[in-house]
Amino acid sequence: MSGQSPADAAMEKRTLKKVTLRLIPFIIVMYFINYLDRTNLGIAGPGGMNEELGLTATQFGFAAGIFFFGYLLLEVPSNLALHRFGARKWLARILVSWGLVAALMAFVPSAGWLYVLRFLLGVAEAGFFPGIILYLTYWFPSSVRARATALFMLAIPMSSVIGTPLSSWIIAGGDEMFANFSGWRFMFLVEGLPAVVLGIICLFYLTDRPRDAKWLTPEEREWLQTRMDSEDQQKSETFHYPVRRALLQPRVLAMSFVYFGMVYGLYALSFFLPTIIAGFKESFGTDFSIVQIGLITAIPWGFGALTMYFWSRHGDRTNERVWHVALPLFVGGISIPVALYMSSPFTTMVAVTITCMAICAALPSFWPLPQTFLAGAAAAAGLALINSLGNSAGFFAPYITGWLAELTGTQNAGMWVVGATMVAAGIVTLILKAAPAPDKVDSSAAK
Repeated sequence: MSGQSPADAAMEKRTLKKVTLRLIPFIIVMYFINYLDRTNLGIAGPGGMNEELGLTATQFGFAAGIFFFGYLLLEVPSNLALHRFGARKWLARILVSWGLVAALMAFVPSAGWLYVLRFLLGVAEAGFFPGIILYLTYWFPSSVRARATALFMLAIPMSSVIGTPLSSWIIAGGDEMFANFSGWRFMFLVEGLPAVVLGIICLFYLTDRPRDAKWLTPEEREWLQTRMDSEDQQKSETFHYPVRRALLQPRVLAMSFVYFGMVYGLYALSFFLPTIIAGFKESFGTDFSIVQIGLITAIPWGFGALTMYFWSRHGDRTNERVWHVALPLFVGGISIPVALYMSSPFTTMVAVTITCMAICAALPSFWPLPQTFLAGAAAAAGLALINSLGNSAGFFAPYITGWLAELTGTQNAGMWVVGATMVAAGIVTLILKAAPAPDKVDSSAAK
C-alpha cells in the first residue's frame, strides 16, 4: 500500500509470505484434484468409455454437462454455510463427499448411471470453488488478491499439464493390468480416492481466519486481521450490499454472464481438446496413441499456466482490472474458431494455445471485480451466485459443442459459438467497468 511506513511494509511482506506458503500450496493440491475429477471425463471418453458405454457425441456432452445441474442448485447455500460454519469443516465435507462419488464412477454399467453419478458429483462439489475464492478474501488484501487467486487457479492448467498425461498413463496401465476392468474405470478409482484423504487432512491443516492462526506471531495475526476487517468495513460502508441485494443486483447478474463466457471457452477446451486432437487422424493423417493425445493436450495448458501468473501480477501492479479481463476474452474469442481452419496439426495447436493462454489470463483477473463491492455474507452469496450461473456454461459448452459436432460432422460450428460467447463477455466487461459508483449505490439502497 502507498504511504506505508517501513515497519508496516516489512510486516505486510513477512505476514503475507507466511500466509502464502502455508495456505496456497495446499489449496492448489485440493483444486488440482477437484478439477481433475471434474474434467477427467474428457480423456476417459476417447480412452474407451464412449465405446464401452455406447455414448454418442451428444450423450458424452450431456454426461459432461449434467454435473453442473446439481452444482447450480447448491452453490449459494453451500457458500453461505461455509461463511457460517468455517472453511475448515465445510471444505473437508466437500472433499470427502466428492471423492467418494468420483471413485464410484469406476463402476458405472451404463450411460444412465454415468448421468446419475455426474449429477451427484456436482451436488457433492457445490460450493468448493466459490468457497476458496471467499476464503482468500479472509487472508489476502485486495492489492494482492488477483495474484493469490492466480496461484490457486494454477491448478486448472496444471490439471491438464500434469493430470491429462497422468490420466492417459493410468488408462493405458489399467488396460494392460486388468482383463475385466477397463483402464478408464481404473483411472476414475485412482483419481477419486485422493480427495477423501485430502478432506481428512483439511480438518487438521486449514485455519478459518487470521485471528485463529497459531502459526503466525501475535503481532502478525493482529496486523492481518485488522487489515482484512478494515477492508470489509470500508466496502460495507461504501456500497451497502446485504445478501438479498447481492443476489438480485443486475451488476452481479451481468458479471455472471462475463464469467459464463470465459467458462464456456474453458470447458469446451477441457472436454473436447482431446477429441479434436484425436480427429487429426482424419484431418491430417496423423495417428496418436491415448498417451500421446494426453501429452499434446498438455502443451497449451503449460503456456496457459505461465500467462495466468504473470498477467495477474501485472493486474495487481497496475491496479487495472477491466482490460485485464476483456482483452484476453477478445483474443481467445477470435483464436478458438480460427484454430479449426489451420492447415496442419502444428498451426492448429498454436491457435489453440493462444486461446488457452487467453482464458487462463482472464480467469484470475475476473474475481477481484466483484470483490470491489461485495463483503461478508454478501460476498459469500454474490460470489457463489456468479460462479453458479457462470458455471452453467459447464453444461451448455460440452452439450452444445457435442450436439453441433454430431449435427454437422465437424467441430467447427461449436467452436464458432465458443468464440462468439467469449467476445460477447468481453464487451459486457467493458460496459460494466470496475465497480458501481458509491453515490448511485447509496441512493438506490435508500429507496
